[in-house]
Amino acid sequence: MYPELSQRWAKIRNEMKKDNTEACLLTSSANLFYSAGRVFKGYIYIGKEGDPLFFIQRPVGLKGDNIHYIKKQEDILPLLKTLVNELPANIAVEADYLSYNDYKRLEKAFDGIEFKNANTLLRMARAVKTDYEIQKLKESGLKHAALYSHIPAIYEEGMTDTDISIELERLSRQMGSLGIFRIFGASMEVFAGSVIAGDNADSPSPYDFAMGGSGINPSLPVGADGTLLKPGMTLMVDLGGNFNGYMTDMTRVFVVEELKNDLAKKAHECSRIIQEEIKKIAAPGVEAKKLYEKALEIAESCDLKRYFMGHTQQAGFIGHGVGIEINEMPVLAPRSRDILEKGMVFALEPKFVIPGVGAVGNENTFVVTDNGIEQITNLDEDILSIGL
Repeated sequence: MYPELSQRWAKIRNEMKKDNTEACLLTSSANLFYSAGRVFKGYIYIGKEGDPLFFIQRPVGLKGDNIHYIKKQEDILPLLKTLVNELPANIAVEADYLSYNDYKRLEKAFDGIEFKNANTLLRMARAVKTDYEIQKLKESGLKHAALYSHIPAIYEEGMTDTDISIELERLSRQMGSLGIFRIFGASMEVFAGSVIAGDNADSPSPYDFAMGGSGINPSLPVGADGTLLKPGMTLMVDLGGNFNGYMTDMTRVFVVEELKNDLAKKAHECSRIIQEEIKKIAAPGVEAKKLYEKALEIAESCDLKRYFMGHTQQAGFIGHGVGIEINEMPVLAPRSRDILEKGMVFALEPKFVIPGVGAVGNENTFVVTDNGIEQITNLDEDILSIGL
């Protein structure tokens, strides 16, 4: 694992150089996993040179080079003074992740050293995946598709969307899913993902997801709400595929018995057209916002803009980066400044909500290659019938 981690440390340092950051102090689970290959309670210090230093509070008993146990944040600076030749003039911390109290404690403990925000720096470093990370994402994509292939067999008459969600969650754990669904962004939360039936797809949610759903309790207003599955109703399954710490994102749509609504059929076909057209233009050097613009142009040409990315409430994007978290870079949105690079991985999710029927459209995860994109969530993209 050392060569892989060394490659990641080099990527972080490359981003540090761009804005004259002399050191980083990281503590979020996502960035600890990225930088150390495991999660622990504590901090990683990455300076301009040399291997990182690991300041650990829990668990006890970890062994390895540069591991130093601490009881509190205030123990870090005294140790640094004995471990590095020169203290940094500035240090980047995860200001968007830390609580106010933790931030102020660190700032006081590092009195005299300028504090910077490490958020953009780490998002940029993690945006382009290593070969190892891409392999992990491909492995997750295979298991993700295998999970969805069981959906027609799971359905039984009288089930609700919540029943389907529970069965899929159980099966995913049996297939090796870690269960957790890591998401970047304040107040972004969901359990495993969303399974949404019928008009629940048109229920606005406070979260910045492509589809909402009212959920089964106002404490988590997103996803399945107990809707009884009825003939002609669509069921959209949008679960995260976290089987190894790297998450693929994938959506497939099913219909109870038969889809007779022509508008829903047209919208689903439009989603597939959008995906195929974006496959033609997505490549290194392409602005992410151009992909959004192309998707919107096609939705408008199909006279489906009013249903695109929602109906009562519409999402302002058609895709997002994936990896250790959902909502990594790049973001496929109209004001995005992201530019595609080889090794970036993103989910593309052009979806529509048709009142009286439900949500339609697919979502797939793609890797940016030398001259295009490669789909790594491969499964039938038709609306499949269940209950026949």
